[in-house]
Amino acid sequence: MPRNEGYGIDWSWHDAQGYGRMVNVSGTMTSLGGSMTSERVAQATAAVMTRFVRIHEMQSRASQVIAKLTGAEAGFLTASASAGISLSVAAAITGLDPARAEALPNDPGPRNGVAVQMGHLCEYGAPVSQAIALAGGQMRVVGQSTLAKDYQLDAVLDETCAAALYVISHHVVDYGMIPLRTFIEIAHARGVPVIVDAASEYDLTGLLAQGADIVIYSGHKFLGGPTSGIVAGRKDLVRAGYLQNIGIGRGMKIGKESLAGAIAAMEQWMDRDHAAIRATETAALDLWQQALAGIDGVSAHRIPDPTANPLDRLQIWIDAQAAGACAAQFAEALGRHDPPVIVRGHEVEKGYFQLDPCNLMPGQAELVRDALVAVLREGREAARIDAGAALAAARNGGTASYMNWLSGA
Repeated sequence: MPRNEGYGIDWSWHDAQGYGRMVNVSGTMTSLGGSMTSERVAQATAAVMTRFVRIHEMQSRASQVIAKLTGAEAGFLTASASAGISLSVAAAITGLDPARAEALPNDPGPRNGVAVQMGHLCEYGAPVSQAIALAGGQMRVVGQSTLAKDYQLDAVLDETCAAALYVISHHVVDYGMIPLRTFIEIAHARGVPVIVDAASEYDLTGLLAQGADIVIYSGHKFLGGPTSGIVAGRKDLVRAGYLQNIGIGRGMKIGKESLAGAIAAMEQWMDRDHAAIRATETAALDLWQQALAGIDGVSAHRIPDPTANPLDRLQIWIDAQAAGACAAQFAEALGRHDPPVIVRGHEVEKGYFQLDPCNLMPGQAELVRDALVAVLREGREAARIDAGAALAAARNGGTASYMNWLSGA
């Protein structure tokens, strides 16, 4: 029997194209393709590819759907959430002046400051600071990495400050930061608009309701659309952000295919049976947790999403002495399984990795269960992978994968 065919998983595309099979229990990771679309979204994406359309007309339709989805005054679609940050910062700097938009990033003018808490200067595959700099913004760092104070934010919001950026992500420091509502109140008191990066968040209405001027979402993570970014918010800033397509936004543009697919994904989200999806994810977590019970040195616990999205993950703690290998070694061994099972290893140095059930194809929950049992019971086999190298691979993450590709290209 061909490998793993007993699980009923459709590997035909990978095999026909010559790409390696893999199972993603890491999450909505850009390096793994973001997420999977539904047939409805795939068909909408494909249908427009054989036709000409007016892009501005499609963006107007997208704005209507974004407004309905989020409660925003208006919105537009761009290449990614990261592009959305740059375009929103640029919007706050230039307004609706096309000459100023064309001058970015080299000549942003004197009002180009962007306030951001130090604990929010995360790396999501690229630095947040770089998304600001691409628009000609100059960072005004607020506080320290573990503590930002109200007066420190107020102090940087002078007449040369164009915007204040707030990041909501599992990557950022989760304590000691100024709460969003307070952040907005302080910024608005000084006449400074607030941009919220909420790329991977389910809350599509609450952030704008709290007073954010612009909120940025990924169109291809939880929403399950083609690669895209959603910019939603105040009409004047949305218009100014869209204007940037005559300048820095040209390299961040979105095509007709992703426009059509992202619109379909947003419409689908409003019709989605969220309770049924959650039940399927919970069943996978139960399956894995039960399978791991009794394995020496292994302890599995369900944990909620750190930014309060309505999902849980399975956190697998490893006692290296009892299990025969450390968490990093097991994560690496699972990544070498046939097919590779890619776990969420953001913090393996702390002694655990996680399993995210949000991107499973039929049959993959059972495959993951069996792979976990096989690998975690063979600690000595996993220990053949050097612990230091496994930890370094996890720590260097995407950068290491890019360098590996460059060396072989």
